[in-house]
Amino acid sequence: MDKQDEEKGMLSPYVSVDCVLLSIKNDKLTVLLTEIEMGEEADKSIGCRLLGSFIYEFEDLKDAAYRVLRESVGLDQVSLRQFRCFGSPSRMAHKQDVEWLRRMSGLAIGRLITVPYLAFCGSDRRVGSADISNRLAWYSLDRLPKLLFDQREIIEVAIEELRYWAEKEPSIVFDYLPLKFTAFQMRRTYELIYGRSLDVRNFQKKMNSLGYIQPTDDWQDGVAHRAARYYRFDRMRYEQQRSKYNKI
Repeated sequence: MDKQDEEKGMLSPYVSVDCVLLSIKNDKLTVLLTEIEMGEEADKSIGCRLLGSFIYEFEDLKDAAYRVLRESVGLDQVSLRQFRCFGSPSRMAHKQDVEWLRRMSGLAIGRLITVPYLAFCGSDRRVGSADISNRLAWYSLDRLPKLLFDQREIIEVAIEELRYWAEKEPSIVFDYLPLKFTAFQMRRTYELIYGRSLDVRNFQKKMNSLGYIQPTDDWQDGVAHRAARYYRFDRMRYEQQRSKYNKI
């Protein structure tokens, strides 16, 4: 066994990473979850959890998060961002959750600290092999199933983080949008992130004032309504503006 295999075999059973993948599906903000069986044989129930894993002893936290995406979902071209840390002893308060963790890991774990990572990505991304994808589903945030530990709270905090990033570092929104997008697509994405309606005229005025959102010569084709112009995100101008702002 070489050093890499030895390191990979040494799990740290008290620290984990969770991946919160948020997306828009059927005009709703959604999160990707995997289905699990909870409880004893005689009293099994179905629940869900975020994609996550223990970390290896010599593994960087972010490397562990990307490993989770590769192994569980088949994704690697996603921008993950760390936020917060969840380590309250009360995380292990529910007996059924602890039993699932011990059955899954084979270890008597009494405390588990998790570091979550967030990504805002398209819901049409490939999600692993057939046997994995059968257990995966996008869940609307207003209809979440039963979740392990404090993962509902983790998702709620992730939404607040996404809103903060959309305001302070809006490139996360443009990484999600297609290369060409309409003003409606952009506005609707922000509305779903913020959870409220935005004034159309004010939004259009603000959008036009941003030098890094450039109109194209392309228009929608084959639509029943009035064709809308397509815009694109100019990353170079965006970085130049941010650099100028940061020097003030």
